[in-house]
Amino acid sequence: MLLVHCTTACTQPSDEATKPPVEKGQETGAEKPGRNPLNADTRLVMAFGDSLYAGYNVKQDESFPSQLEKALSAKGMNVQVHNAGVSGDTTAAGLQRLAFALDGLPRKPDLVILGLGGNDMLRGISPDQTESNLEAMLQELQKRDIPVVLTGMIAAPNLGQDYARKFNPIYAKLAEKYDAELYPFFLDGVITDKALMLPDGIHPNPKGIAKVVAGIDDIVADELKG
Repeated sequence: MLLVHCTTACTQPSDEATKPPVEKGQETGAEKPGRNPLNADTRLVMAFGDSLYAGYNVKQDESFPSQLEKALSAKGMNVQVHNAGVSGDTTAAGLQRLAFALDGLPRKPDLVILGLGGNDMLRGISPDQTESNLEAMLQELQKRDIPVVLTGMIAAPNLGQDYARKFNPIYAKLAEKYDAELYPFFLDGVITDKALMLPDGIHPNPKGIAKVVAGIDDIVADELKG
């Protein structure tokens, strides 16, 4: 059973066009200072998501993008993973900032890892709107000829079976439609283990993030070798 808890996000307005307030804690996935400049042979990855990517209440070198970069480097790959996670982002907010985030990179990324929708689900936003926003982001990435790894989310049980039936298939459906690689559930094998989660029961701790990375790093590596 998915042990996601519906927190105060559930009581926030569910207007899909409104950017949600930033969660307390890690606001954005700010990059580490003093990183080496990109070389011609460096593969550039943008991790574009919400607090699960930004590194909510963990050190930046323990965040998902940072740990993924280390895992890929350990495989002998010359990769930089840019942390473009913003805590609190819904798919509507992500759609609003996607082009800006891409244009702000040193060059076009070799890969985007896209992970949004968890805050939509916690707020009870219509799955149709979530799907529409994710599809618009995938269309933008397709237009720019940027490959995508899509990381999925699963609806919390308290939202009911009807919501889950509409929400849960979104990621597989869009991944197939836009030829994106899919990691079906970002917190697979993590959210059911309290030892891998922060006390809020929603965000992984550094060990939990390491387990996420261990599940997805081969997918990312294969896409980059492409």
